[in-house]
Amino acid sequence: MTSGALPANPFVAAGMIEDPRLFVGRKDELHAIASRMQGVQPTSINIVGDKRIGKSSLLYHFFLTWEQRVQEPSRYIVIYLSLRKANCQTETGFYQEVANCWRSRVSKWQFPLNNPLNPRSWNRQTFSEAIRQWKQQQVLPVVCFDDFESLFDYPQEFNDGFYDNLRSLIEDNALMLVVASRKSLKVYGGEYRFVSSFFNIAHCISLAELTTDEAIQLTRLPTGSTHGAALSPDEQNYVQQWGQRHPYKLQLAGSCLWEARQTGKPIKWAKQQFDQQIDVPPSEKQQWKWRSWLYFIFVAVPKRLGNFTKLIGVTVDDVSSWIIGTAIVVMFVLVLMRVLDWSQVWDFVRDQLGISSDE
Repeated sequence: MTSGALPANPFVAAGMIEDPRLFVGRKDELHAIASRMQGVQPTSINIVGDKRIGKSSLLYHFFLTWEQRVQEPSRYIVIYLSLRKANCQTETGFYQEVANCWRSRVSKWQFPLNNPLNPRSWNRQTFSEAIRQWKQQQVLPVVCFDDFESLFDYPQEFNDGFYDNLRSLIEDNALMLVVASRKSLKVYGGEYRFVSSFFNIAHCISLAELTTDEAIQLTRLPTGSTHGAALSPDEQNYVQQWGQRHPYKLQLAGSCLWEARQTGKPIKWAKQQFDQQIDVPPSEKQQWKWRSWLYFIFVAVPKRLGNFTKLIGVTVDDVSSWIIGTAIVVMFVLVLMRVLDWSQVWDFVRDQLGISSDE
């Protein structure tokens, strides 16, 4: 549990929430993890959700607070590991990283292992033996894996045999996994053509936006310098308007408004900062760019060209006006491609506008 004063700015605009006092909501999801952890047959869990929806914060918060949620904490050892940040490009490296997390959670090993601090001693067999020795002592290792899809970048290292071994440990009630990923493990199994039944073993929890009450609670976070909320009631309303119920957007809106207050900037400045920092995937930005160009070429330009007919007194409806404008754009392109010449385009325009060739 984190101690000491709260940060001046309580809104975490980037990254996961590491201070449990600033974590809001997700009570049902936290209860679901703890209850499946304490079952006669512990059930592994797959937390699924879009980017920035709070998967990492939820996983890390459970790691920090699990002892308050279960009976007989001595029966469990819980660790958190981000596979995107860890040195997990090889199977051996994977086991070593997990072992390092174990070592940081216990004062000494409760069972004999061959050189447990030596990376060369860690392989599939020694990892499985360590897990099963814990089971003999009635201790359940619970591993919270963040960014699990990072393993799929190394299919030759993390193959069906690797996943089958994990499933065997899970089915033996010797290991429980809490896995965070953008898509479900079942979907990834199909996409990467794994045949291991590991990808069907976890209970899936889909992470959605916060509830309205949770979103309101987030806007009222305090700072270390005051007993009240960091933002005024009006600023809290702006946070809810801009962020709706999305965790990341709410945090970003709160951070921008808090910074505006501290620096004497207006609300308009905070809104500009918020709009600029909204994280849009590059692929989505590219889609927006193409849509803008397509709209400009096939809607905006034809509409303006078609409206020109109305300015000179020709009566046409909006659809006919757009069709005329589109035809002019297409003919212009054909002129550039040397399929038509300008005289043919002018003849078409005169015909549509009813202008005599003698005029």
